[in-house]
Amino acid sequence: MLKLYIGNKNYSSWSMRPWVQLRQAGIPFEEVMVRFGADTFAPTSSFKQAVLAVSPGGRVPVLVDDGFAVWDTLAIAEYVAEKFPDKQLWPQAVQARARARSICAEMHSGFNALRSACPMNIEADLSQTGGIVWRDQPAVRSDVQRIVTMWTELLAQHRGPMLFGEFSVADAYFAPVCMRLKNYGLPVPGPITDYIGRVCALPGVKAWIDEALAEKDFVDFDEPYRLTR
Repeated sequence: MLKLYIGNKNYSSWSMRPWVQLRQAGIPFEEVMVRFGADTFAPTSSFKQAVLAVSPGGRVPVLVDDGFAVWDTLAIAEYVAEKFPDKQLWPQAVQARARARSICAEMHSGFNALRSACPMNIEADLSQTGGIVWRDQPAVRSDVQRIVTMWTELLAQHRGPMLFGEFSVADAYFAPVCMRLKNYGLPVPGPITDYIGRVCALPGVKAWIDEALAEKDFVDFDEPYRLTR
């Protein structure tokens, strides 16, 4: 059985992506939670040592398949899609599949202002913080506008309910962005709010949210995603 190493569900946006992909697709896997702690960033921390035992990158998520480790969310997404072609985790049309990969790569390398100013924290109401961020950080407004434009075009082109019609890697990849937009109360048009609601209602995403809310682990650091990818 596949084994997926992840960080705290409340904080680890990168861990959320492959977990949701696997869970929503109904692919069996064993979850291994490697919790963040006060000393997480230290090279000798229990977190680092646990992850380094399975991946030379020392970050989560890591997918292990019969002793073979795959790290980095894009690599994991591709590996799972190829291993389970019947799940059709990428769009089937060539151009739609290329576009889905393009926007996932854009998420992977971009939107740094949004990620930095609004780290994922599912259990918190961060609307007050979001209002200040929205007022004071034009780069965040620019990131959100790009996301709104992207999602609006894709939902119109593929007629929803997901970005490419049916659930795909792209929806799993942007699920943490939905969490940020929702929890920080960042202003988006009604159709985008509706899409966020549909993503949050997906069984795989809802399960992640419910388990994140049940963790009750407070970690006192600013950038939990520095140890994820």
